[in-house]
Amino acid sequence: MHESLISYINNYSGEVMSMAEEQLITRTFVPKVLRKRQYFLQQGDVCKYFCFIVRGAMRQYSVDERGVEHVIQLGIENWWMGDRESFVMLKPSSYNIDAWENCELLTITQADVVSLAQQIPAVSSMIRSMDEKNSISNQRRINSTISHSAENRYANFLREHPDLLQRFPLHVIASFLGIAKETLSRVRKNPLL
Repeated sequence: MHESLISYINNYSGEVMSMAEEQLITRTFVPKVLRKRQYFLQQGDVCKYFCFIVRGAMRQYSVDERGVEHVIQLGIENWWMGDRESFVMLKPSSYNIDAWENCELLTITQADVVSLAQQIPAVSSMIRSMDEKNSISNQRRINSTISHSAENRYANFLREHPDLLQRFPLHVIASFLGIAKETLSRVRKNPLL
């Protein structure tokens, strides 16, 4: 189960870990299994763990006062999931995170992240690279949401994440894109996309 994580760290950091470092990774990350629709995190709880998705699909979302879900993040194999603000600041989460499919995860605490980053240069490099790419991705998503049409948002989604279309239904993707399900249905009928 840990092989995919070790491969991910080596690839993402551009470094190759030693056998001792790989063993430390294996001892530190704790396997967890979630059934479809089971929560990893519920709104109001503190996010005590981040997870690496080995198998399955997850979503992070908030629910507004009308009961409408707003998808913040989608995740599949070799992606990370957790509420970063709650995880780092140890404050109650504004989000729910659940398994969209049955999931196999590797979980880690904040203290263990810090410890691994201090002990393993590849983990430190991976975290730095992930933080940079996450910041860029968030900027692009904000810009897309406030300045692009539904057609452009969907076209960008198709180009950047075609694999997610196979894993999540249209209403979840529409929520992630910040558009109505009916708008997404109309946009998908456009033969130019």
